[in-house]
Amino acid sequence: MLATLIPLFDDKMTVCAYSVFARKENLFLNPSLMGGARFDGAGTVSELEVVSSMGVATLSGGKEVFVPVNQFSIFAEIGLQCTVPATKVVLLMDNTILAEDNFIKRVKELKEQGYKLAMRKLPITSFEPYKEILSRCDYILLDHMKIDIAKAKIYFQCQYPNIKLCAVNVDTKEQYDELVRDGGYDLYEGSFFRMPILKSETDVSPLKVNYIELLNVVNAPDYDLTDAADVIGKDPALVISLLEIVNRMALNSEITSIRHAAAMLGQKELKRWINTAVTKELCADKPSEIVRLVMIRAKFAENIAKDFELAMQSQELFIMGLFSALDIMLNKTMEEALDMVQVSKNIREALLEEKGEFAKVLYFIKRYEDADWTEVSRLMVLDNLDMDHIYSSYLEALRWYRDLIPA
Repeated sequence: MLATLIPLFDDKMTVCAYSVFARKENLFLNPSLMGGARFDGAGTVSELEVVSSMGVATLSGGKEVFVPVNQFSIFAEIGLQCTVPATKVVLLMDNTILAEDNFIKRVKELKEQGYKLAMRKLPITSFEPYKEILSRCDYILLDHMKIDIAKAKIYFQCQYPNIKLCAVNVDTKEQYDELVRDGGYDLYEGSFFRMPILKSETDVSPLKVNYIELLNVVNAPDYDLTDAADVIGKDPALVISLLEIVNRMALNSEITSIRHAAAMLGQKELKRWINTAVTKELCADKPSEIVRLVMIRAKFAENIAKDFELAMQSQELFIMGLFSALDIMLNKTMEEALDMVQVSKNIREALLEEKGEFAKVLYFIKRYEDADWTEVSRLMVLDNLDMDHIYSSYLEALRWYRDLIPA
């Protein structure tokens, strides 16, 4: 099994829901799945297995999850497969579901069971023929490049006033800003929120400079605990967070200073905590999804280090994941951002030049994030990666993030 989450944003860059995309088999090990055999066992909705096993709290922080269904799986016993509240599940239909009596009847049944419904990949010419289905949908996903939103907004307000319009394939921040400015859409899906910074925009704030100083202290070879403690002491938020962690570890010990707290945590754990806590603070003025993105990337990279024969460098891969959006955090190009922090040659080559062993791991993770299952399957064959371990590693990263930053 493979599974990943794609976020849907509102016009404030707040994540309102996630689409869950899963794949049960490796396409390259099972070539028949690229043809009609991919519908074998279609009575089971793989994405619902993921949702039910993880729960919406862990999977999406309690937000709605969009689950794809096709012309076969829509007739599955969805209620038996889904163990989470129906109100949290949006069944995402596509144009393989036809505007015919049997499908219309099934859509009505699912709506009566409490599921929300969404439609995607529906051409404009099908809006009228699909009236019986669209009238029961809560969302419709539209390719913003292929539709005049001004006309579409008027049409949907008249014909389907309760349906929310979602723009998909929003690939750049400029596209997102323009769509928000023009109005019409309720949600936005695409890679726009994590696109690299191509041109530096502002000077780094003094507070972020302090965080960078702390990163450089702990990422130096054999760093000094007291130096790290002194820099932590400059930021009340970090001090409070450190003391909370140490107090949970040592219930009967009296913490007398920041240096004492740092010593109790130890060099290795302090370094890990600082890299994680500082990354969170660097993202404070960014969309919350950036924090989630880099945290899950970091833990996922650490978890699959052994799969790429890099087990001894798992901690370094963790930092690579954390810093994989450093340009966005600092509003600098990646080269300028990496010049400000102390990182290893492996990390720098991967993030800046897409070279080296670490780059292979990051490339795999990014394809996984995009649910590019064909490329992910190819890479798993080339590197002899175990699908079950990759999947469990991703789910473990989700759980880790849930515990680290509760919703």
